[in-house]
Amino acid sequence: MNFDPADPGLRRRRPRPQLGRRDVLRGGLWLGVGLGAAPLLSACGGDGSQGGSGAPYPLARPDSPVTQPIKDSNPGIEDGLDPETGGAFKILNYDQYMAPGVMKAFGEQHGVEVQVTPYTTYDEMLAKLRAPGESFDLVFPGPSVLSKMVYADLLQPLNHSYLPHLENVWPEYQDPWYDQGARYTVPYTIYGTGVLYRADRVSSVPDNGYDLMWDEQHAGKIYLLDDQQEAIAMSLLRNGITTDINTSDPALVRQATDSLIELIDRVQVKANINAYSEVPEGTATIHQAWSGDAIAGQYYLPKGETPEVLAYWRPDDPSEQVIGNDSIAIPASSTKPVLAHLMINDLLDNKIGLRNFGWNGYQPPLTKLSGQYLVDQGYIPSNLVNAVVEPGDFDEGLTFYEVAPSTEALWRQSWSQFKAGG
Repeated sequence: MNFDPADPGLRRRRPRPQLGRRDVLRGGLWLGVGLGAAPLLSACGGDGSQGGSGAPYPLARPDSPVTQPIKDSNPGIEDGLDPETGGAFKILNYDQYMAPGVMKAFGEQHGVEVQVTPYTTYDEMLAKLRAPGESFDLVFPGPSVLSKMVYADLLQPLNHSYLPHLENVWPEYQDPWYDQGARYTVPYTIYGTGVLYRADRVSSVPDNGYDLMWDEQHAGKIYLLDDQQEAIAMSLLRNGITTDINTSDPALVRQATDSLIELIDRVQVKANINAYSEVPEGTATIHQAWSGDAIAGQYYLPKGETPEVLAYWRPDDPSEQVIGNDSIAIPASSTKPVLAHLMINDLLDNKIGLRNFGWNGYQPPLTKLSGQYLVDQGYIPSNLVNAVVEPGDFDEGLTFYEVAPSTEALWRQSWSQFKAGG
């Protein structure tokens, strides 16, 4: 078994933001900390509108992929350069999202001290990237913030000659819709969203597992993800309102929000991002959860309990599953861009990727690490194999993407109403 339950680093799970890597400030990020409208508009060279979206750059979609531009002023590094050595190698990342052993080995191999500066939201990440005199060598954006970063000149292009292990990645992520040709990013982790529950307390699961969230038998023990897109999207799907989990239709968002508000009196619903510990420890019986937290939950069980008391539900049909991912990129400010490429390549190595997964619980989309392989190797008990994301899920699944500012405002207002009690 590669997880060590006694490892204090494993139990210090990284905090997830309410507005997280998949959805923070979609479409309205320039209104947040550290990324003003002027730099973005200037970077785009436009008037702040692309195709009527209200965003100052094209909005990437699975059915409308985007090739990110490479400017003459920011061409990326040349082939065949020697890696930099000495001093600090600085990573800007979510807390506890990379195995300490992986970082230590890399630092020792290359004669650098690997340092991590944590963030919990994308606006915090952007503020740190733009801080005067600051520099970082790696950063971990998601699709919903990538275009903003490229058009604000915060990232440098990748040179694939340093990334031979990119071939280990699922083909879908070698040419993703949000970054055609993988010009600026490679994938780091992939995950789905579903419902984690105590199988020893829930006697039966309805065909639509989302209905568990409305089950009055477990009132007081039911939790939503404290994440506006995940919660509203779940309600849209549960109620058959629409499979467009980025909808801009006020009437549809209203229906989904009303259904969430119903949970307040019906089951005394709570919202947080701690499914990985609260379901295993019994605080929650049912919790909307990310798949990586479902996998890691087995290591938070009280002494004497086994993983069989946990279960994870996601729709059987991949076209109804919510899928997301994080990527790795190199900031334009990097002082060690060659070394940054080498670390990216290491993280795409099957053995190192498996070691990293064995520490943080979040699956890298590496072809070798199939669900069956992870079960066979003892990383995932067979009763939690539904938490594993497969390539077909990415092809057919539902994903959050960057939306227009007006849509972002609509979702924010609806979530605020729910959080205020209706």
